[in-house]
Amino acid sequence: MTTNAADTGRGPAGRGPALATGAVLGLTVLQLAVASFVPGLEQFEGKAFGARLLAYPAMMLLVPALWWLAARRRPAGDRPHAPWAAFGWVMLPFLVDVTGNTLDLYDRVWWWDDANHLVNWFFLSLGLGLLMARADVRPRWALWLAVTGTGAALAIGWELGEWWTFIRHGTELGTAYTDTLGDEALGTLGAALAGLVVVRR
Repeated sequence: MTTNAADTGRGPAGRGPALATGAVLGLTVLQLAVASFVPGLEQFEGKAFGARLLAYPAMMLLVPALWWLAARRRPAGDRPHAPWAAFGWVMLPFLVDVTGNTLDLYDRVWWWDDANHLVNWFFLSLGLGLLMARADVRPRWALWLAVTGTGAALAIGWELGEWWTFIRHGTELGTAYTDTLGDEALGTLGAALAGLVVVRR
């Protein structure tokens, strides 16, 4: 497998993905801090931003941390370079979600939540798929199935997390069942589209 500067984060061309990934992480944490510590911002009320301040950075850094641990187990001369572009795609949905709350788009734009589940799961699954593709999975349909299945499983896990943190004691319990099914379907569709992109690439 060939490695170029954009994948490694080394050299002038490769610093772009690394810097972009750092910016995504920094902007997400900044908005989470504002939501958690600045009083009187109604768009953040009842959405468990105290928990998100801890959970989002942890989830954003989970994939890079696992990659780093796996790379450390290989001989020093055989360690792969960091796939910053893949890390950036994995982190991007968290920034989109927090920014949507900051701008109050979830309440002001009726289709925003549905679009987020489709597009954000496309971004997330694209990043994971790029990491999977580095293993040269064959046949190609198996790679597509792996990306789609991983995205679907994460969509289910996300909905369980939403229910536990704020839906079960909130005001959305009456519509939660229908909304959850729709969100899981859109997330799975986004993952399937990402899988197609990864396979065709």
